[in-house]
Amino acid sequence: MSESQQHAEGPRAPAKRGGGDPATRGRTTIADGVVEKIAGLAARDVVGVHAMGSGFARTLGAVRDRVPGGGRSATATRGVKAEVGEVQTALDLEIVVDYGVSIADIARSVRENVISAVERMTGLEVVEVNIAVSDVKLPDEEDEEEGAESRLQ
Repeated sequence: MSESQQHAEGPRAPAKRGGGDPATRGRTTIADGVVEKIAGLAARDVVGVHAMGSGFARTLGAVRDRVPGGGRSATATRGVKAEVGEVQTALDLEIVVDYGVSIADIARSVRENVISAVERMTGLEVVEVNIAVSDVKLPDEEDEEEGAESRLQ
């Protein structure tokens, strides 16, 4: 095609690349650990939740926290297990509640807070949040984390 023919046909339109909404070009995956961290932090925000995880898990976590580089992210996911699909997630939480609080009210608040945080941050639909209350923290009980600290040097 000669230059005179191009001018006769008019300016050439730029080639359109891609096509469609940019938000639909590609796939986003969210790791189980990401959802576990979000859920763990949201559950800890509820007043009346003393700790996350079973006594054994908390004791191991307290020791791991004292090892350089070993603890911060493990603490956030302690007591949380997530199964993440492409558009949905299901969560299992294990909590310790403070003595004197209504376990039913705490469970409801934890569920609401976790669902809200996970859905807002990830866009995943939370299909269930199962909560297991593994212990009650009595006012005069020493934390297992404190007990573990006194044995370590």
